Amino acid sequence: MSTLPDDVSKAWDNREGPIVFTTTDGYGKPNSIYATCVKKFNESKLVVADNYFSKTRANIIIGSKGAILFITKDRKAFQVKGSIDYVRQGEIYDDMKMWLDAKFPGRAAAVLNVEEVYTGAERLL
Repeated sequence: MSTLPDDVSKAWDNREGPIVFTTTDGYGKPNSIYATCVKKFNESKLVVADNYFSKTRANIIIGSKGAILFITKDRKAFQVKGSIDYVRQGEIYDDMKMWLDAKFPGRAAAVLNVEEVYTGAERLL
């Protein structure tokens, strides 16, 4: 299991605004959404709450890999890529329900497993 490099982990903690979460359908057609209900579960898993997914959920269920793009307050962009788990129970789901604002449904937790990390064209992991 891969983990975020230290500088990228610190950058995540210093991110600004929503993240962009991208998945693909069975034909390779990408779908990107903005998401604000996100958290680093640990150094190898980033969580996006499924509040209103539609195409994103369908893509994850068929086995899409994904990417999270975020920018720091210092205007440096990072992209994290990996496989995605869709969890509706267990430790990660329970953790998501604790930090997620109660006004959101939190149907499931989309867990991006860190496999690759980039800043621009530079591969960091």
